[in-house]
Amino acid sequence: MPEKLGIGFVPSPELVKAWDTAIQPDGRGLPPGKGCVTDGQRIYVEQCQVCHGISGKGGQYDVLAGRLAENLFPFAAESGHPKTIGNYWPWATTLFDYIRRSMPLLTPGTLSDNDVYALSAYLLHLNELLPESACLDAASLPQIEMPANKRFVPDNRLETSAVR
Repeated sequence: MPEKLGIGFVPSPELVKAWDTAIQPDGRGLPPGKGCVTDGQRIYVEQCQVCHGISGKGGQYDVLAGRLAENLFPFAAESGHPKTIGNYWPWATTLFDYIRRSMPLLTPGTLSDNDVYALSAYLLHLNELLPESACLDAASLPQIEMPANKRFVPDNRLETSAVR
């Protein structure tokens, strides 16, 4: 094999910064903006319902809404339960990050930050984590206590600071 294959390029600092959009669990990296449950419901019907079903409880892709009784967390022992936002996701900021990067399926990255805040608010509302009157922004989103949060532990291996 040759030392260099002659493909690709070294990205400029500006290009790296443009792609460095990760949102941390504590909210670092969240952009300015604001979105409310009612706006999120409208966006969900227009952009998400066809894949995730009415109120996030069905459709051809993942179930998004629903909680297990008493916040049980049986996923290691019983594989039949859907891993929803309300019963499995450890941080609300992960929801924002995932929607912003990956949705809608055929046009990822096309939603505005306000739309992503609104969708996050609506999906958290569907999972009984926010009231219908709620709005989210960079200050309030990281403050949401997700039911599964304490089920995830820091990865204490020396070579990483990831969560497992």
